[in-house]
Amino acid sequence: MRVAVLKGGRSLEREVSLRSGANAEAALRRLGHDVLEVDVDQHLVRTLRNERPDAAFIALHGRGGEDGTVQELLEILEIPYTGPGVLACERTWDKVVAKAHFDAAGIPTPPAYAFRQDAFRELGAAEALPDIRERLGLPLVVKPAKQGSALGISVAHDAAEVPGALMSALSYDDRVLLERFVPGRELAISVLGTGEPWALPVVEATPIGRDFYDFEARYTPGLTEFVAPARLPDEVAQEAARLAIACFRALGCRGLSRVDMILDPDDRLWVLEINAIPGMTDTSLLPKAAEAAGLGFDEVVERILAEAALGA
Repeated sequence: MRVAVLKGGRSLEREVSLRSGANAEAALRRLGHDVLEVDVDQHLVRTLRNERPDAAFIALHGRGGEDGTVQELLEILEIPYTGPGVLACERTWDKVVAKAHFDAAGIPTPPAYAFRQDAFRELGAAEALPDIRERLGLPLVVKPAKQGSALGISVAHDAAEVPGALMSALSYDDRVLLERFVPGRELAISVLGTGEPWALPVVEATPIGRDFYDFEARYTPGLTEFVAPARLPDEVAQEAARLAIACFRALGCRGLSRVDMILDPDDRLWVLEINAIPGMTDTSLLPKAAEAAGLGFDEVVERILAEAALGA
């Protein structure tokens, strides 16, 4: 099969995407596929029309790759592609929309409030911050509504840190989410499949010397300790898998996704977000989960590619 691997692009996650793409390309070649490397740019449509691949393997992280944009173009060109479809990508990319779907499906997610930048400038939303702190408590998680790899996320430990955290988040997106901080263990559950999705083993990520699993901890070797499968009671692991599949279905995903959760000190699970295009780098969580399930990286890539035809 002739497979176009879409990677790179111009988002803030370009370097991570190039690493994911390179790993996918190597696996596809080992599997015997004819690989077309595509560093996505303004000539993408022309390139795909000229090269006529049988399928596209999406390793394009960040804006343009995870928000449904490239998926829409691939559908117009009638090229099957890996991962969730257009609407599912739009839902997962916007954390506010995703949380609304979690709430509607009865999936536990930390309470939050969201505002656009002009609400602070034109409506005096900053005056409501004391009320928000009273309802959500401190520390407070502040994050851009649309961004990946934990970019722009801060933990404000006191009231004085909230304005700076807001400015940081608003530098990444014009809508910001203020969310209750839930202490606990950071877990990730990858889901594969289309008709009957199934969850890979839970992976626990413990960042070293950090408040949470941030961008540097995700992609810098040595800054995070990983345990796969996570050391959890069976009933907790089973509930994490159930919730991950429920998230996958609630947002209409297919092919693959990764759900990030917190296990609090009372052994309650809270869903933070769902990622439509999980990383495939050497430090990424989906490959670690696959290894814990006894699946080689190449086998996972082949399964993901096979799902592209089913979702077409």
